[in-house]
Amino acid sequence: MCEECGHRTADRSALISHMKKHSGEKTYKCDKCDFAALRKRTLKRHMAKHTGEKPYLCEKCGYRTAYPANLNVHMRQHTGEMPYKCSLCDYAAAQKGHLDQHLFKHTGEKPYECEECDFTTHVKKSLINHVKIHTGEKPHKCDLCDYSALRKSCLEAHMTKHTGEKPFACKDCEYRAADKSNLTQHMKRHKGENRSDVTRVTIVLQGETFYSYT
Repeated sequence: MCEECGHRTADRSALISHMKKHSGEKTYKCDKCDFAALRKRTLKRHMAKHTGEKPYLCEKCGYRTAYPANLNVHMRQHTGEMPYKCSLCDYAAAQKGHLDQHLFKHTGEKPYECEECDFTTHVKKSLINHVKIHTGEKPHKCDLCDYSALRKSCLEAHMTKHTGEKPFACKDCEYRAADKSNLTQHMKRHKGENRSDVTRVTIVLQGETFYSYT
């Protein structure tokens, strides 16, 4: 029996391991960094950071991870399980951290603050991205030219210049755009078509039809 908390076990080695919780002793040390663990299996999971080993595999999509807990969370994408529910609205999340961030919307709390300016946010990732504005860091780099971007979405938009892809489609005609802002400008033309105070001028140039609004 543990004299500190009354924990009982029939296994002497299990009791010795338990006692280390009270003493703070961490006998399993990483030979690559300063990490130390109470249990051998914890050290083994940590070593995956150094080796790059990802033994836990999702059989549905091929996702791999070094940690079983990460795989359990990932599987919720396939099952649709949302165990963390908001008590104030219908929101539900697959991860507790997502629910914690959602609750800030109800409280109005913005705990993540920039040390360089007055920016505050309730989303930690937003603060991480914001700080890069001050540091000038642009981690998302194009492998076809010298372009680099602060945000992944900006790099994805840039890549359409190389691929010729035009993912933004107009719902009213066959127009497609590589950039969302171009689609927004295009949609204003359709709004003009439905206004009685706007005159549409049709222009045919080299076999192509264009519209101008006056």
